[in-house]
Amino acid sequence: MPNIVRLAGEKDIPGIIELLKQVNKVHHDGRPDLFKLTTKYTEEQLKDIINDEKTPVFVCDDGEGKILGHGFCKFQRPEDTHMLVDNLTLYIDDICVDENARRKHVGKDLYEHILSFAREKNCYNITLNVWNCNPGAMKFYESLGLVPYKVGMEMIL
Repeated sequence: MPNIVRLAGEKDIPGIIELLKQVNKVHHDGRPDLFKLTTKYTEEQLKDIINDEKTPVFVCDDGEGKILGHGFCKFQRPEDTHMLVDNLTLYIDDICVDENARRKHVGKDLYEHILSFAREKNCYNITLNVWNCNPGAMKFYESLGLVPYKVGMEMIL
């Protein structure tokens, strides 16, 4: 059965929570000085996010309802329009593919669906952030044709 990418519904929350735990562990393992072992959102927060048209959430399921991946998105516009062109951006806040479903095109299917959705909504671009402690994600996004457009830097004191 082929993977199905669709907008998430409240029934998908348990599967999304499991994926949020996986993505959090990757970040915690890479930067325990920044990331606690928890989930990014509670079930109540997920209900609000899923039901808000400004924050579309997509899931990829196996055709039988098992959630294999998710993509959290947010529509954004520049806050300082004196300097920046007032372009509509679809920001990908989080993409996660279940560790048991990797290399099965789940991430690519999610991304391509999000890309089509952004085009339908007349977005200028898609943006996302990748932590340096997650080189596999960086390589994946580069394979899809994304390129860096700004770099965050730090000095730990």
